[in-house]
Amino acid sequence: MSRTALVTGGSRGIGAAISTALKDAGYSVAATYAGNDEAAAKFTDETGIKTYKWNVADYDESAAGIAKVEADIGPIDVVVANAGITRDAPFHRMTPEQWHQVIDTNLTGVFNTVHPVWPGMRERKFGRVIVISSINGQKGQFAQVNYAATKAGDLGIVKSLAQEGARAGITANAICPGYIGTDMVMAVPEKVRESIIAQIPAGRLGEPEEIARCVVFLASDDSGFINGSTISANGAQFFV
Repeated sequence: MSRTALVTGGSRGIGAAISTALKDAGYSVAATYAGNDEAAAKFTDETGIKTYKWNVADYDESAAGIAKVEADIGPIDVVVANAGITRDAPFHRMTPEQWHQVIDTNLTGVFNTVHPVWPGMRERKFGRVIVISSINGQKGQFAQVNYAATKAGDLGIVKSLAQEGARAGITANAICPGYIGTDMVMAVPEKVRESIIAQIPAGRLGEPEEIARCVVFLASDDSGFINGSTISANGAQFFV
């Protein structure tokens, strides 16, 4: 029987690679997006993966969206909390609005995504929770106090959920990508990109598909004894 996977922020960048890899691995996949209707429609046309629009920062929207996915496709067995935003600024210039926008999406958004599917996973005695954190949640980053705080908080979420879900056959793990060659990273000036690559011992940016392969493994039955862990996929840039 095919399992159902939900990928938030799943129509672009790393999320699109994750959605596609899960589909290729045999999962029925639903991908969410926040606002880019054109990109979502193009993604669906190219992959056949259905997209759903909601704001993960809103609990009621998330719960309603998840109910729609489960009605359309089936109970969610795998949830990949990937949706995230940045609102960068040095701390002395960071506004309360910038702080709350990032907290609401990147941290509370994980709660809003996982909480509605958790009872069903416990009832069925199976679940895979995979949270896409970041290297900057492990080491911090200039002008990203808000972002780094959320990504560090995501690690605390998975460690706690792992302990709560283990006896119910639920695992919760995190992936901390380093710098990945997404459209966003490739759009920065070449000199800035070169300075980033110079900090990576592997000598290159990561590929979205490399993160996706980590997700596929963590979603599989083969990963059942891996719980509360963090995979650092950063080309040896940072060790914990």
